[in-house]
Amino acid sequence: MHTTRGILKALTSGKLTIDEAEKKLQILTLSHVEGFAVLDHGRQDRTGIPEVVMAETKQSDEIIKITRNMLDVNGFALLTRANQKKVDALESAIDNYVINVSGSGDHLTVFVHSQNWKPPEALGRIAVITAGTSDIPYAREVEAVAKVVGVETISFFDVGVAGIHRLIDPLKQIVEKDVDVIVVLAGMEGALPTVIASLVDIPVIGVPIPTGYGYGGEGITALSSMLQSCAPGLAVVNIGNGLGAGAIAALIARRRVKPD
Repeated sequence: MHTTRGILKALTSGKLTIDEAEKKLQILTLSHVEGFAVLDHGRQDRTGIPEVVMAETKQSDEIIKITRNMLDVNGFALLTRANQKKVDALESAIDNYVINVSGSGDHLTVFVHSQNWKPPEALGRIAVITAGTSDIPYAREVEAVAKVVGVETISFFDVGVAGIHRLIDPLKQIVEKDVDVIVVLAGMEGALPTVIASLVDIPVIGVPIPTGYGYGGEGITALSSMLQSCAPGLAVVNIGNGLGAGAIAALIARRRVKPD
């Protein structure tokens, strides 16, 4: 009973009184966490995407308190850009919850949920493609947000343009499985999204990744290349914004197959 719909169903079925439902709706909207955070628990009901915690800029104790609040209200919490030290602190402080960690190094995506949490009914399918292995931590953000909102993902890693033949099988599977959106993550020269957009009639979202070195490194050349693409059907998010790309792709996919 962690959503507006769930509360309303409980009200109409007689499991909640009007006063109880009103209180739960008030709690669902906003929660204050010790003066340093105001959590927007109703965001998924409004926008289709829940509030996500960016762990990179927060202290471990703040992350723990925010996560506990989200678990109490929603039954799950999604965190991005965590390092191992913060993950260790969270795992030590949170009991009786499932904690899934993906990514590598200081770019870890953490999904915490109750034992009985279930994702929304699966609607839509997105493909996640990385040019290189270094892009995978950002791809994990795409996969995580899709899972939370109920969108299936199929992923293909390390199929960049340096070995263009590696794309043949992934693209064949993407077409066969009727994928709704493709998210392509690439650093260096960032050419892969353009190549893919020129080969399929499926919307492509490009994510420039801050890999590379020297002139135009840190994702600058990849971003410029994607923005200057001559292939129609390609949209681009900011450098390293796997979460944003995943959110957009998931919204498109769910809306495309949304039941009447």
